[in-house]
Amino acid sequence: MATNRSRRLRKKLCVDEFQELGCELTLNFNEGLSDADMDAFVEQFLRDAVEGNGLGYVGGDDYGFVCLGKRGSMSAEQRTQVEAWLKARSELSSFTLSPLMDVWYPENAVNPA
Repeated sequence: MATNRSRRLRKKLCVDEFQELGCELTLNFNEGLSDADMDAFVEQFLRDAVEGNGLGYVGGDDYGFVCLGKRGSMSAEQRTQVEAWLKARSELSSFTLSPLMDVWYPENAVNPA
């Protein structure tokens, strides 16, 4: 594909100055945690950590992608807030929150701000 794209096409493709950032999330729950407790955790996570920070979540109970709830990029501050919320939870044995990455083209490097 051509690299000399119009502004309109760059915006439509979410590339260059229109790149959108988010991060991958993997959750590892404590052994013996009931399904009801897992469901309650996920509901609180979506309400407090995700929607409370203006973000969106796509995925399942143990793996997904966190990004901005509208067009645009998740900020480093929002990522830090999600990470802090997860660290404070006792239901998790561990979790992995990736660095900010391109939402549409994960193989692409993050453009400098």
